[in-house]
Parts: sequence; C-alpha cells; structure tokens
Amino acid sequence: MLRHMGALKKVSNSQGEYKEMKSKILGLAAALATSSVIFAGPAVAAEIPCSTAKLIVPWAPGGDTDLVFQVVARAINETGFKPQLQIVHISGQSGNKAAKEVKGSKPDGCTLMAMHESQVTTYLAGRVDFTWDAFAPVSLLTYTPSVLGANSKAPFDDMKTLVAYAKKNPSKLGVGVTTGSTSQFFNLVIEDQTGTEFKYIPYEGTRERLTAILSHNVDVGEMNILTAKQYIKEGSMKALGIATEKRDPLMPELPTMKEQGVDVIYGLNRGVVAPLGTPADVIKHYEAAFAVAMKNPAVVKHMDDAGTWIVYKDAAGYKSFLETSFAQHLKVAKKIGMFKG
Repeated sequence: MLRHMGALKKVSNSQGEYKEMKSKILGLAAALATSSVIFAGPAVAAEIPCSTAKLIVPWAPGGDTDLVFQVVARAINETGFKPQLQIVHISGQSGNKAAKEVKGSKPDGCTLMAMHESQVTTYLAGRVDFTWDAFAPVSLLTYTPSVLGANSKAPFDDMKTLVAYAKKNPSKLGVGVTTGSTSQFFNLVIEDQTGTEFKYIPYEGTRERLTAILSHNVDVGEMNILTAKQYIKEGSMKALGIATEKRDPLMPELPTMKEQGVDVIYGLNRGVVAPLGTPADVIKHYEAAFAVAMKNPAVVKHMDDAGTWIVYKDAAGYKSFLETSFAQHLKVAKKIGMFKG
C-alpha cells in the first residue's frame, strides 16, 4: 500500500461543499478541452454495441471516489473515445447494491464499475458472498492514503493521546464508519495494533461520515489528506495521523501513524472492473483509454492537488494486485476475528 507501489464548513455548508467540488470538476473540463493528449486506440477496434457506456460509481455523488472518476471519465471523453463514458451513481449497501447489478450485467462492454478495497472488506465482513474475482479487472488507477481525523472538541490531538483515551474508555470512542467497508477495516486494524476497542457508528458514505465528525456526532473517522487539510485550516477538525511510511508533502506537519507508535499503513486503491466474461479485446479497448487518461497532464495535476497518487496498472497487473491485496486483507481479517471462513 505504499506510494507508487500500489500495495495495500460546518454541517450547514454540506451543499456548498458539493457545489465547490462540482465547480472544480467543471473547471477541469476547460483544461482537458485544450489538452494535446490524443487517444490512440488498439489496432483492431473492439465491437461494443453502445454509443455510451455506463461507468457505475457505487457511492453517492460528491464523494472522493466520484471526484476521481468524474475527472478520469471526462479526460477520456474529451479524446473522442468510443463509446463515451457516462458516470452513473448507484449507492447503497456499502457499494454492494451497484456491485450486484454490475455482476449480473451483460458482459458486452457497455457496463463498467469503479472499485476499491470495499469489495474485499465487505466480503470478509460477511456482508456479501462474492468479492473482486466476481469481476474482470480492467485497470488500476489511483491510490489515496488514509488519515484519521477527529472532531474539533475531541479530548485528544494525536494518535498517542487517542490511544490513551481509548484504553481508559473502552468501547466509548465513537468512530463513524460505513459498515464492512475500508473505513471500518482501517479502524479495526488500529484497534488490533493498539489493543483498544472502539464504538462503531454506521453511515452510508464518505460525506455522511464527514458530516457526523463536523457535527460532533462521532469522535473520529477516516478521511483523505486533502479533506483533513481543508478542515484543519477552518479549525473544524483535527488530523491525528496519516497511514503512510513517510509524511506526505501536501501536509508535511502531519506525523505518520507509524512514527507515533501505531504501525498501520493503509489507503484506497481505486480501479475499474467489468462484468466477468467481458471479451479480452473489449478489456484491451478500455485498458488503452485509461492508460492514456492517467498520463493526461490535467488529470495528473488534479490528482496531485487532491492528495491522490496515480498508480496505473493494466488488466493483468491489476489482477495480480487484487490477488495480493485480498491475501493481505484476509490475513488481517482472520487475525482480528472479522473473517470466520
């Protein structure tokens, strides 16, 4: 989960935050429209029976995953790629409502899905009976390291004081999570590493969890570095530590968890999959498009600004990554008693 290795405001302003995010996406469109990056497709075009393909994002609009894929899809569409990609949001069940629909979709190239580790963790948590291998990998795109944030009134300011508080108050530290997702798994690993016990409070997605932290309905929750930086600047949230080997240049003053005595390295690896059985030439067709998009200067700049690292891998590389990632998650899930299989 290391960089370039692809391994494992306030509440009343929530609508304003979404508008700001949308504005950033629209602003990026202008840069992409003038980009000199041209799509060079495969020598033999794949036969895909649709002029527009659905790229399903299994979470609500305005979340981190949505923003990543809005930018990438726009970059691909600006090249004139066929079929054009249309983002479709199907939220619910920690991403599994969409996953079930895509799993049962016709493997003709007209349906793709954004995916990250939640497709592994929800399986290990027993919420669904399928995992990543129920889909055909297309491309791994980005990696975003996890940050543990706390509400502004929390009685701790870093990982050391959080651990001390949690040990004195077992099962009372309120953690906002999406049940069975990476946001919960991240905190389960912290529990295991520190010998603490948290109280998990469920929310549907990232925006809901952030709102809960900002409104002091929970003590802590997972977020990315850009979100943490924004809210720290406002004074509405605290960042306790980042789950990386080394400090991130975007926020060099934020200590890693490891240097605070909590040996946790974790983050989200976002990629694209298709229904199992999608023809190899169709996978190659999309693989080529995503490879070009992730080299687009405007996309690269957006990801850098968002604290997200580009870790592109083709279909074969993504499959190998998922096999390794699943094995790593499985090992931890068994250790902490999450997975009983």
